[in-house]
Amino acid sequence: MRKKYILFDLDGTLTDSSEGITKSVQYALDKLGITENDEAVLKRYIGPPLDESFAKFHGLSREDALKAVNYYRERYKDTGIYENRLFDGIKELLSSLKKEGYITALATCKPEPFALKILEHFNLSKYFTVACGSNLDGTRKYKNEIIEEVFARLNRLEGNGELTEAVLDEMKADSIMVGDRKDDIYGAHNADIEAVGVRFGYAADGELEEAGADYIVNTVFELTALLLMDDDSVLCD
Repeated sequence: MRKKYILFDLDGTLTDSSEGITKSVQYALDKLGITENDEAVLKRYIGPPLDESFAKFHGLSREDALKAVNYYRERYKDTGIYENRLFDGIKELLSSLKKEGYITALATCKPEPFALKILEHFNLSKYFTVACGSNLDGTRKYKNEIIEEVFARLNRLEGNGELTEAVLDEMKADSIMVGDRKDDIYGAHNADIEAVGVRFGYAADGELEEAGADYIVNTVFELTALLLMDDDSVLCD
C-alpha cells in the first residue's frame, strides 16, 4: 500500500458526526409534520445525498425532499455542525501521512462550505492539499463526481497543464479512497480508483463487503497500518 494520493470521506471516516446530522434530520422531518425517533433509521442519512435519503427513507416527494434539505440546513449550519467529534487517532494519522509525503484530499458529499468549516474547527485544514464537497445548489452531489473534481484541482495545483486522459489515469492508479459507506466504495470504483472501507463509521453489517471494498479495516489503528506500514495482515476478510 504505497499510494501517492489518499482521498478521505468526512462523516463516519474522520469524524463521528451522528448527533448533529440525526438531530438536524429530526428537525427537518418535524417541520414537515413527521416524527422519527428511531436512531437506526436516522443514521441511514449519514453519507448519501440528503434529498435522495428523504425520498427513500420517508417517502417524501421531490418538492418536499428539497424543503427538508433546506430545513435541515437551518439547524445544521449553526448547531448541528458542531455536534461532532474526531475519531481517536485521526489527527495523528493525517499528521503522519503529511510527514511521509503523501498527498491527502477530502472528498465528501457534504456541502463544501460546511466541510471546510469542520476542517477549520478541528484544525485539520493544514493536512489536506484540496478539500472538495458537493455544491449547495444540489450539483456535484455524487461521490464519483466529487472524486473527479479532486483530481482536477490536484492537477491544477501540481501544474501539469491540461488534465489529459493519460495524466488522469496515472493519478487514479496512484490513488485510493477511504470511506465508511457503500456510496464511498461505489463512488471510488465508478471513478476507477481503489477503496478502503472503515467499519468504525456508519456502515450496516455486510455493507462494505457487498459494495466490494478492496480493503476493510476495523479501527483507525488498522487504517494507519494499512496506509503507512505496508502491512496487509491488518486486512479483514
